Amino acid sequence: MSLGSNVELELRRFRARVLVATALVLLAFLLLVLRLGYLQLWRYDDLLEQAESNRTSVVPIVPNRGIIMDRNGVVLATNYSAYTLEITPARLTAPQDEVIEQLAQLVDIQPRDRRRYKKLREESKSFESVPLRTRLTDQEVARFAAQRYRFPGVEIRARLFRNYPYAELASHVIGYIGRINQAEKDRLEEEDDDGNYRGTDYIGKLGIEQSYERDLHGITGVHEMETSAGGRAVRRLSSSPAMPGHTVMLSIDIQLQKLVEDLYGTRRGALVAMDPRSGEVLAFVSKPTFDPNLFVEGIDVENWQALNESPDKPLLNRALRGTYPPGSTYKPFMGLVALESGKRTAAQSFPDPGFFMFGNHRFRDDKEGGHGSVDLYRSIVESCDTYYYLLARDMGVDLMHDWMKPLGFGQLTGIDVLGEARGILPSTEWKRTAYRKPEQQRWYAGETISLGIGQGYNSFTMLQLAQATSTLVNEGVKMRPHLVREVVNVETRETRRIAQEPVAQLQYKPEHLAAIRKALEGVNLEGTSASSFAGAPYTSGGKTGTAQVFTVKQNEKYNAARIDERMRDHALFMAYAPADQPKVALAMVVENAGFGAQNAAPIARRVFDYVLLGQYPSEEDIVAVQRGQATRPIGKPREAASVNFPWRREGRDAVADTQRKNAS
Repeated sequence: MSLGSNVELELRRFRARVLVATALVLLAFLLLVLRLGYLQLWRYDDLLEQAESNRTSVVPIVPNRGIIMDRNGVVLATNYSAYTLEITPARLTAPQDEVIEQLAQLVDIQPRDRRRYKKLREESKSFESVPLRTRLTDQEVARFAAQRYRFPGVEIRARLFRNYPYAELASHVIGYIGRINQAEKDRLEEEDDDGNYRGTDYIGKLGIEQSYERDLHGITGVHEMETSAGGRAVRRLSSSPAMPGHTVMLSIDIQLQKLVEDLYGTRRGALVAMDPRSGEVLAFVSKPTFDPNLFVEGIDVENWQALNESPDKPLLNRALRGTYPPGSTYKPFMGLVALESGKRTAAQSFPDPGFFMFGNHRFRDDKEGGHGSVDLYRSIVESCDTYYYLLARDMGVDLMHDWMKPLGFGQLTGIDVLGEARGILPSTEWKRTAYRKPEQQRWYAGETISLGIGQGYNSFTMLQLAQATSTLVNEGVKMRPHLVREVVNVETRETRRIAQEPVAQLQYKPEHLAAIRKALEGVNLEGTSASSFAGAPYTSGGKTGTAQVFTVKQNEKYNAARIDERMRDHALFMAYAPADQPKVALAMVVENAGFGAQNAAPIARRVFDYVLLGQYPSEEDIVAVQRGQATRPIGKPREAASVNFPWRREGRDAVADTQRKNAS
């Protein structure tokens, strides 16, 4: 091959390589142009937003949580500002334990603070700020501020904390707030409400704090801040203010609440007092109580064990979740059902020999030798068991169930707090679903008898008994009980009243209702609770009850002195006043206290004296009632308005401060 042909071949190859390279360069350039066009035209808005976010940050503004007040304006839950020492684990440059030890030289850190921090740290992500100490003093803040450069990832923050000024008083009603757990975070995300909790670590956990969380929390605001390359805020670009939570005003009278809690003393039990006309709950007592302030920052191990392991179960809301056999307080409702169903007339009489035989079982009456000939009035006033044994046999379990259900027994009342217990209103269908074994599912005729006196499978809450009593004395009009009276918007001052519409109108014959109420009035005038209401300037109605905790054998007699205190009978009472136009109806139980006439009715008398007469018992009377040693009031009652409680002192101080400011 000649030299000229080789050169020509090489030139062709070179040109081909140049063309390929040129094509590749042009293709790359074309792709670059297309990419730039895509970014400039199609992705412009998105990229602009991202660029802005690189130099801006959104800072949440946590709203002030709404306050909770009683019906008279006494503040029961409020907020205060305090400094907290917080650690962000992801930003630490030294081992965590070493950092805490160094901090302990500047700030007082107790073992309980370390335990609480450890618990919260386990529940939080590494980039989240976790409080180590709360409520720092000004001196502690100053000491740390001077040494802050030594502790990257540690900072002091000003936060709002919840405060319950009266501690254990009405704690089961008010509830408490606590740090948001993972389950609550998931729920907020599902409800698309997590954005409203940015910057917020707390949420309502119990009581009104939980059930009215949306009203109390408020709406989170935001600051849009321009930031430097180092993330430091330079200036505020825009702001959307936070909307504070609403004020929640309860129907509870806190002075009445305190009175009842004091009258119980160290005894266990529950009391629900409500206005039968509106459903407003005036007192909602569960004893013993607890201090909700312990839970706000995370309860320590010692206090948690003390509350959780106590045999008195102070964390149990007995008014809402405690279920009890109603005992003889069930008899007025049995009597009403007997009249309405046609099983009895008010004038019918039955002999009471002191027992009722059913098969081979002897059901004993409370009175040895019996009550003689007993009609409806005497059966309630003298609390004759035999009358109701016979009535229960004639009615049968399913008829009792069908007539008691509309009164609310064994049903949810719909009160405006979460966690209400349903209780048990037995029926043949209930037993078939409650048990697995066929022999257990069968209803035996003998099981019906004890239902007539409020024993057996019967198990209800005091809330249900109070609602049933209210319906009875409100001419069959059934109201939904509620603890909140109104919700007030603190910015607009708009008030949202809680609905007080009837949930049902039970069509009872007026003469039947009158017969039962006449008998209930007879109980307080000449019956089992007459001594407690002696000398009262008003007429009231009521029914005592004693509920067995365990069954006494047929051939044995009940002897409280030989029985463990927690196995003794419960004392119950249902009542209303005044008799002609009831303004208050209540149901109560004093656990393991024995007879309702001795231990429950005296408390009800003081409640009525307070509500109707504005009277507060004497100190000696309160002590006597606590011991079960008083029926009618002892000593001279005080004017309720004159009793010097902390909230009255605070009110007077506030007025004095205002007067001084005006004068200056």
